[in-house]
Amino acid sequence: MKPNSTPLRFRQVHLDFHTSPAISGIGSRFDKKRWQAMLREAAVDSITLFSKCHHGWSYHPTKVGRTHPGLSFDLLRAQYDACKEIGVNAPIYLSAGLDNVMSHEHPEWREIDADGRVVGAPPLQAGFHKMDFLSPYLDYLCDQIAETARLFPDCDGIFLDIVSPFPGCSRWALDHMAKLGLDPRDESHRRRCAEDAFRIYCEKTNAAARVQRADMPVFHNSGHIPRGRRDLLAYQSRLELESLPTGGWGYDHFPESAAYVSQLGLSYLGMTGKFHTTWGEFGGLKHPNALKYECAAMLAFGARCSVGDQLHPDGALDESTYAIIGAAYRDVRDKEPWCANARPVAQIAVLSSESEHPGTTRHNASDTGAVRVLLEEHHAFAMVDRDSDWSPYEVVVFPDDIRVDAALEKKTRAFLGAGGKLFLTGESGLRADGSGFAFDIGAGWDGASEYNPEYILPRAGLRPDFMSTPFVVYPRSQRIRVTTGESLGDVHEPWFNRTFEHFCSHQHAPFRREPSGRAAGVRKGGILCLAHAAFTGYRTHGQAVYRHFIGACLRLLLDGRDLIRTSLPSTARVTLARQEKQNRHIAHLLYANTVSRGGAFKLDGGNANISGDGIEIIEDLTPLFDVRLAVRLPAPPARVTLEPQGREIPFETGADGRTVVTVPRLECHQMVVFHQ
Repeated sequence: MKPNSTPLRFRQVHLDFHTSPAISGIGSRFDKKRWQAMLREAAVDSITLFSKCHHGWSYHPTKVGRTHPGLSFDLLRAQYDACKEIGVNAPIYLSAGLDNVMSHEHPEWREIDADGRVVGAPPLQAGFHKMDFLSPYLDYLCDQIAETARLFPDCDGIFLDIVSPFPGCSRWALDHMAKLGLDPRDESHRRRCAEDAFRIYCEKTNAAARVQRADMPVFHNSGHIPRGRRDLLAYQSRLELESLPTGGWGYDHFPESAAYVSQLGLSYLGMTGKFHTTWGEFGGLKHPNALKYECAAMLAFGARCSVGDQLHPDGALDESTYAIIGAAYRDVRDKEPWCANARPVAQIAVLSSESEHPGTTRHNASDTGAVRVLLEEHHAFAMVDRDSDWSPYEVVVFPDDIRVDAALEKKTRAFLGAGGKLFLTGESGLRADGSGFAFDIGAGWDGASEYNPEYILPRAGLRPDFMSTPFVVYPRSQRIRVTTGESLGDVHEPWFNRTFEHFCSHQHAPFRREPSGRAAGVRKGGILCLAHAAFTGYRTHGQAVYRHFIGACLRLLLDGRDLIRTSLPSTARVTLARQEKQNRHIAHLLYANTVSRGGAFKLDGGNANISGDGIEIIEDLTPLFDVRLAVRLPAPPARVTLEPQGREIPFETGADGRTVVTVPRLECHQMVVFHQ
């Protein structure tokens, strides 16, 4: 099967409706006219409605499932018809992996881990119960999906939730492993069983969703799009990038995820929430400026928009919520003409560490660190896997822990042979067997350093003007000695590692004044290698001086031909897109300051558990003035406009081929359109 991409609307609401059986009067305040008026006023053009929730209740008459005991009419039909009357799309949601009704009726259908514990909430804890797709529960679920698809054959897709593979040891999983000749004591065998269960789930649920319409769109959600799992794309009609910045994902996750899915050939939307924290927060409201920024970021990274909401059990949409959503979505509506069918333009590709190390979490330190550096240095980039087409990119980055096997070496050599360039950090570029670098980096390799941390002094031109002495670098380095390449700076060793036998002051020992003879990095031709796990280090410690060094090395490898240059501060973001039919490029400029608010707390529910010192939010939108932007385009533009204002601004094309403009004022989001 091949991915079956379907068009998406720009302004969707994901209307969660997970409702306790202890609550009565379900849908009692639903009013069609008020529902329609609020959706219109908020400029919503698509809304995901609920057939079945995590509790396991259906919100319509059902011959398969269990209708919510507090519901006296067909709420889903009333909501659906109200939407269709005003031209609002209505995808339909069913909880797939969680079902408390069935877990009580059939506790033997629950997922069990390798230690015999139930997955999800234990008996005396509030929460949802995870169901086993190898059990008869899957047949029950498929019957529910098929029933919904028959009741609503013209709906705009089926959304199935909580569907990630789990390497469990239920009686059903044990039977399945025995049939396949797998050993349940072997974790890798349990993972194989989980993948097989997931494949069976996808095939059966997709067939159930398409029982009435062969082209019914289907999306399977697990809270994160796993990078490198192209086999899973065959079961998806579209992608929804669940990424609530305040709910555990953070403000870096969405750009990272969008940079990967943008080159997969599937339609995609971003999904944030209206909540101050995360899903299920009744009465929680984020500041309108935060939602405005988050929606603008979705547009800037090539996505349509979705905002998560939680419907009150009485069925009435919340006025404050839709006032906030409307403020953002009316802005999105004005900007759609410059975002529809726009293709992101990238100069640099990052070979995802997650794609090379399956099973890592949605917060892979190497990937996140690389994305932060590229965002803050204002590079146009994409996230790729080894099966991606690398030919559109000038540089491919291997972040920190990409060891090279025969297949990856072959692909990389072909990319280099076609004129591409390679940026390596840490262990990346080393052969999988540990025998040395797979490519000629212009240096010898003497294994990993014995010291942690170390110090580096970049050579002149690669260090910021506020430093002239070695600075501390925390990740352990690879020991490289320059032979035929050019050194990027010196490594200075500490006097010793900190142990009970010898230590100095509160942290690490000071550096030795004399260089160690090892290089902080080396360049030879189209390959540049940094000795330390630079991106993990930046993700962990956030040293500005280190980012300056990494950014200078990237510009060195690009020979000064970076696609975008701007006077924006590091906290701002810029992307570039191309609308081929209109023959124009669109630069998106984004700026909002995030701040940490609140104290230590624990957040339960949804996909997130957070414990820490606060929560990162956006409240104030501070304008920037006279922002300089220089873009290297295929040809000079005929004119440049600010959109959606329709204001033409002057530009000049420099000797280096870049088109240079000054944006008089940037508040949150500004599109700069270069008309060819």
